[in-house]
Amino acid sequence: MNRSTDIYRQRINQVIDHLNVHLDRPVPLEELASVAFFSPFHFHRVFVAMMGETVKAFTSRMRNEKAARLLKFSEKPISEIAAECGFSSTSTLSRLFKQYFAVSPGRYRKGEKIKNSKIRKDLQPIIEYHCELKEQELERLFPVEIMHLKERRVAYIRVTDAFREGVVVSAFAKLVIWAKDLGIYESETIFGMSKDDPEVTPKQKYRYEACITLPENFKVGPDSPVQTRVLPACKYAFTKVTGDINLVARGINYLFDNWLINSNFECETQPGLEVFLDKENVCNWSHFDLNIGIPVKAIKN
Repeated sequence: MNRSTDIYRQRINQVIDHLNVHLDRPVPLEELASVAFFSPFHFHRVFVAMMGETVKAFTSRMRNEKAARLLKFSEKPISEIAAECGFSSTSTLSRLFKQYFAVSPGRYRKGEKIKNSKIRKDLQPIIEYHCELKEQELERLFPVEIMHLKERRVAYIRVTDAFREGVVVSAFAKLVIWAKDLGIYESETIFGMSKDDPEVTPKQKYRYEACITLPENFKVGPDSPVQTRVLPACKYAFTKVTGDINLVARGINYLFDNWLINSNFECETQPGLEVFLDKENVCNWSHFDLNIGIPVKAIKN
């Protein structure tokens, strides 16, 4: 294990310690990110990469396991155990405990054994999804280059429910028409930005921005279909992906789950980028030619 991985592990251990102390109350992702000194925007992806399960699944498991210990080794009332472990009520503890251990808290306290724990089954799909290929194959498929992007002004069209078929493609189509009408399509860069983490944000609320860089001093009219913003200068770790949507997802997961936690970098508080290298096929989502990147800065101990 290299030094940067040690630092990541230390920070995640701080999160686990913090959760252990505060299992009796809801702990927001932003709070956990600050404990680990990670960007709130990317904290959850780092956690999954290190732990092999989501923060929600990990927290639920810790609460159920603590409840099991208290049921077995203490004489506290089940209602008190429920409160101490962060369950909103005794009935909630009973329902979730039975889901995890296939036995009710009362029967477990009376000595019935756990025969069919679902905890490991719940973790396996995440591990398979994120670690499908061997490390050497991933490195060959997704060579990483660090690039410094200067501050730039961009126009964007933001959509919600971005996983719904056609939503993002329609945004890019509208952006392309607008850019061509104003004569900036050929000279500028078209890219997409994910505003949320698909493993945290519900699909219906997932946001995405179709973007294009703007020439210096370019003015956007008040009736334009786009909005503008300035993106700060930032370093990005880029890898090129040419293939279908599954390969794109694999590349993004490799950057977070394999490359980042073994690099000398951590995430900055900026969205990931998907830069279209073939602008004529921006709306052809059967095949992609992209530079995908995550924002990074030198890791600190």
